[in-house]
Amino acid sequence: METLERDLDLTEIINGEEIMGPSPFRRHQVVSENLYDIIRRHVRKNKLGKLHYSPLDVIFEEGVNRLQPDILFVRKENAVIEQDWIRGVPDMVCEIISTGTYERDMVVKRAIYEKYRVPEYWIVLPELQAIEVLTIEGDRYKTHSIAEIEGVVSSKVIDGLQVNIMDVFED
Repeated sequence: METLERDLDLTEIINGEEIMGPSPFRRHQVVSENLYDIIRRHVRKNKLGKLHYSPLDVIFEEGVNRLQPDILFVRKENAVIEQDWIRGVPDMVCEIISTGTYERDMVVKRAIYEKYRVPEYWIVLPELQAIEVLTIEGDRYKTHSIAEIEGVVSSKVIDGLQVNIMDVFED
């Protein structure tokens, strides 16, 4: 009987250096799954594009920056190459922040997403039950929407998307 192997390589290339990320904890996976399901329903219902989840390489620049955001969205009009990876700039990326990835996601990866002008960056903080949605304005990210514990965040890039954050953090 043949077994199927799945590529679960968690290695990213960040500013030219290969970095192996830790495997996510269960809480991270629950939050990721909840958010993905909410966004996916909206994207499919409105035929807006494609939603993907990690591990999936986003190659911004070969050998320099190859990241794996937890969730990413590509508008149907976006001409990125979608094969076994994404080559180019997605329209939205989302990182779910863990204690061990805080600096990498909040500082290093944010700077990379900003450099390549990813239109929207979602930062999800499970420990605080908070979500911040940043959008690129000029050369910098600015807060577009933010909610903590309860409330709704909205997307500028995914037309009509509003997310009740209580639905994201339920177990």
